[in-house]
Amino acid sequence: MGKVYLVGAGPGDPELITLKGLRCIQEADVILYDRLINRSLLEYAKPDAELIYCGKLPGDSVMKQEIIHRLLINRAQREKVVTRLKGGDPLVYGRGGEEAQALSRYGLDFEIVPGITAGIAAPAYAGIPVTHRDFSSSFALVTGHRRKGGEEVPWESLAQGVDTLAIYMGLSQLSNIRDRLIQGGKKKATPAALIQEGTTKNQVTVVGTLENIVEKGKEMGIQCPVMVIVGESVRLREEISWYKEKQGEASSTALLPS
Repeated sequence: MGKVYLVGAGPGDPELITLKGLRCIQEADVILYDRLINRSLLEYAKPDAELIYCGKLPGDSVMKQEIIHRLLINRAQREKVVTRLKGGDPLVYGRGGEEAQALSRYGLDFEIVPGITAGIAAPAYAGIPVTHRDFSSSFALVTGHRRKGGEEVPWESLAQGVDTLAIYMGLSQLSNIRDRLIQGGKKKATPAALIQEGTTKNQVTVVGTLENIVEKGKEMGIQCPVMVIVGESVRLREEISWYKEKQGEASSTALLPS
């Protein structure tokens, strides 16, 4: 039997992949890679490695998850070294847990290689720490998009229970998320940010408040992939922003009220 590595490629900047993740790319006979990985990482693959694209778009997919499972199982059974390359971390909204379950059912050897997730990296590149002694002692990674029939995200509880929210896949539901957070007691003036294509050369950050962030995002033409950050630590962007963004500080940052 071969072996499967479920690898987190990081949030977009290719230099943020781990040394172990890079080695898994270099040694793989087969690489199944997602849409959000930086394609330059594939340049480290062996010349004869089999490269299989498994990208998904919101509301659409090139390859269904069940087919990905079958490919992983098939190639491992053919004694291949397989690297499943996923954006961010494989177990943070990457369905790596489901793939590990599928491999386990067939008694296949696999290893999980963690990666840097966008919920921490994107705000860091935007100058927004998810924790800070003066502003945030807790943070939560939350999905803004649930599978059909799944339980609703408890936004009202999160509004009071967590200082900083890092919301994945939340752009299309942002109006609803905003309303429910305010209903749950989050102040309308709470700072909020939208970070498009975080850690990449195309990164754009829009800053506003919970009350107006939806409108500001539309004005700037923000599109997926986006991390939504809600919390007082967003205020620190004005002071510690360090990454040169696509459209520059003047056009991508709105000053917050004190």
